[in-house]
Amino acid sequence: MVDWDDIDVVLLDMDGTLLDLHFDNHFWLTHVPHQFANMHGMGIEQAMQELVSRYREVEGSLEWYCVDYWSDKLGLDIVQLKHDMSHKISIRPRVIKFLDALHGLSIDLRLVTNAHNKAIQMKMRYTGLAPYFEMIVCSHDIGAPKEAPEFWSLLHERHPFDPRRTLLVDDNLNVLRAARGHGVRYLFAIYQPDSQQPVREVEEFQALHSFDDIMPGIKLDDIENE
Repeated sequence: MVDWDDIDVVLLDMDGTLLDLHFDNHFWLTHVPHQFANMHGMGIEQAMQELVSRYREVEGSLEWYCVDYWSDKLGLDIVQLKHDMSHKISIRPRVIKFLDALHGLSIDLRLVTNAHNKAIQMKMRYTGLAPYFEMIVCSHDIGAPKEAPEFWSLLHERHPFDPRRTLLVDDNLNVLRAARGHGVRYLFAIYQPDSQQPVREVEEFQALHSFDDIMPGIKLDDIENE
């Protein structure tokens, strides 16, 4: 359990934390390869090999998260393709109840994501989550991905917070490691970012099956009766 009286700021990731990562995994590993294969008249396996190679070259960098970069490199309208698949965007279970519960506390709630601004705007449009947040921080505006130590220094400088009184939930373990290096005290991973994939083992950090695990004021009976 979390002592919410000891927390001033909550930082929440978007994809894989608030939203089901299945959308992004399906998009990049199924939808884009099919579009790329059709455009170049190649088989889907060949397209996958080509794309996975390109993905790995920039994985974890700002380019990896940049829709403009991929539109340019692949010759595809990535934003439009994401809109075409928008019916697959879904909020993870119990997220809304958690956000509502935080609004009953004196908490500075911030969305902090590596997603490109165009992707953020699209997902906020389809989910309606934006009003819950005091601010939405995009790593592209900061100038470094969340996995990089400099992201946290720059975030602290531009949007001050006390790391000792800050809680972060993120499905990316490299992000949690970088935040830990900056002194963020309360760190939580996600056991199952993609609802269509198995629950993963997480040993390095505390992890959540759902936000019920740290829901302010929740009682066990509330969970069992739902």
